Amino acid sequence: MADFLDQLGEILFLDIETSSQTEHFEDLDPRLQQEWVKKEKLIRTETPVSEPGSLYFDRAGIHAEFGQIICVGVGYFQTKKKEKKLFFRSKAFAQESEKELLLELKALLEKKKWVLCAHNGKEFDFPYLCRRMLIQGVALPEPLQIAGKKPWEIRHLDTMELWRFGDYKYYTRLELLAATFGIPSSKESIDGSEVNATFYKEKDLAKITQYCLRDVEVTARIFMAMHPEWDELKIEVVPSEESKKDLKD
Repeated sequence: MADFLDQLGEILFLDIETSSQTEHFEDLDPRLQQEWVKKEKLIRTETPVSEPGSLYFDRAGIHAEFGQIICVGVGYFQTKKKEKKLFFRSKAFAQESEKELLLELKALLEKKKWVLCAHNGKEFDFPYLCRRMLIQGVALPEPLQIAGKKPWEIRHLDTMELWRFGDYKYYTRLELLAATFGIPSSKESIDGSEVNATFYKEKDLAKITQYCLRDVEVTARIFMAMHPEWDELKIEVVPSEESKKDLKD
């Protein structure tokens, strides 16, 4: 158990929330508008695209070239071996200045030799972070530098990949895994499809932040559920406000 707990403390669970770069398609850079119209033609929809740019508000956020990161939630476990307890601590980086957000995250990622873990992180969170950092002129922190590395040198974990067990056709939503393992849902107030509207229409970044932190916790609990040999360990969640100092130090 000691080795597992030591390794567990090196894992930084992570989740990002994204939005379109602008609220309105017309406010997007003209060159990007042209490129979006081309991409839009490749997006499968139940109904034909009514006019150029009509899918922008709902779909642009998932593409790093047309979206932006508005919140990053992170969390990690602290252990008390004698008490057989795990304390989960988390915090969020959330602000309207994407570059400042990414610089704060970069500083955290460079403090320790973290192993990064996210749900579908290898296909979405990690590459999206890399792309947006480069677009914003932020040098990639070491945990996100994968160019030239051998597969076993990349310190990335993905709960969806772990659940696939080699079946690369198998896509499983975070919410489905949470329901499967009996883990409380993170979708109490909003879900991913509502983030853009919550950000631009409601202007409620705090709601998005709480949703993001719940996703981080759910991801961590799913990771632990995949290690039932340690099910005697009790997880206690530390309020995010109390966690901020720990992650900052």
